[in-house]
Amino acid sequence: MIKIDKTVLLAEDDFDAMEQMKINLKSFGLEVIAVDSQEQAEKKMAEFKPDLAIFDLMMEKQDSGFILSNKIKKLYPDVPVIIATAVGAETGIMFNIETKDDQKWLKADLILEKGIRPDQLYREISKLLKI
Repeated sequence: MIKIDKTVLLAEDDFDAMEQMKINLKSFGLEVIAVDSQEQAEKKMAEFKPDLAIFDLMMEKQDSGFILSNKIKKLYPDVPVIIATAVGAETGIMFNIETKDDQKWLKADLILEKGIRPDQLYREISKLLKI
């Protein structure tokens, strides 16, 4: 894997999931700014423009990831956003951005089910960052 040399804003309230994601992202050569709440993510978005954002879907609120993706796209429309979720595995409810209707309200560029393999994560990030 090559070094990507970009900054990721990671918002994840599960400590273990955050640590695993940080390890993976850093191994790709990414700088990681990690926060554990929607509120902290909003503060970081106001301070700097990341090259990529990865948001957990459910943090303080059940839709924190959706809220954050909408807010970051208003601030920085060109920043790719990944929403990481375990909702599909836990509830059977699947979110996608396949249709124009979904894309109108869901401002993420990619939705990934948690438990994604590092090699797959690397491929998806490479596509989003066009490297």
